[in-house]
Amino acid sequence: MDRLSTTRLRQFFATIQVPCPYLPERTEQKLVLELRGQDASQLHTELSRAGFRRSHHLAYRPACQACQACVPVRVNTAAFDYSRSMRRIWRHQSHLTARFLPPLADAEHFALFQRYVQARHGESEMAQMDRAEFASMLIDSPVDTCLLELRDPDTGALAAACLCDRLGDGISAVYSYFEPDAKGSLGSHVVLRLIEAMRVEAKPYVYLGFWIDGSQTMAYKRRFPGIEALIGGVWRPHPQD
Repeated sequence: MDRLSTTRLRQFFATIQVPCPYLPERTEQKLVLELRGQDASQLHTELSRAGFRRSHHLAYRPACQACQACVPVRVNTAAFDYSRSMRRIWRHQSHLTARFLPPLADAEHFALFQRYVQARHGESEMAQMDRAEFASMLIDSPVDTCLLELRDPDTGALAAACLCDRLGDGISAVYSYFEPDAKGSLGSHVVLRLIEAMRVEAKPYVYLGFWIDGSQTMAYKRRFPGIEALIGGVWRPHPQD
């Protein structure tokens, strides 16, 4: 954060407190900055290193006064090594074909997104999103954004997708959606595909957003060898489960 100019720092603002979507009986407040201009992608990389995430044209991170449960995490691709469980996850879905492409919000992707959020996050605001809002989530980006797509090579069916931001030091997984009834930890397999892609590109990190102790939906993030957490302003190896 010390590399950000004072001009940029003046653009930060705090949101009002709202109910926390992850932990009951707690409130959430965010520190927010608008990403814009020719240096938006560079700034996004710097902010990601400082624990920020992106939503549409905004970068944000939690700024809750009485809670520090949200811990930014990333996978160090050089330190990653396949555990027995990770090898099993890779093998189970290794037949799927993967490709990066520009974000698109066609009917097939929206249908998969709807199946996913209704099954996994049916009580969330995202479960109420219409196709226009879904398209905005994917396409409204001032930075280098892409979509990782996994398909069944035999049927051509879309199995999983991950909205990603390309960074100077790797890639940030913004949001993943996949067949909710698929076996073999398809969500974790998406992360493995990102790790392998960054290894090919010789990029060191895959940013996974926040890990929250006590949140079951985020517990999987600690299972990746090479996982690091931003604690006290320093990225450190994060103990695995």
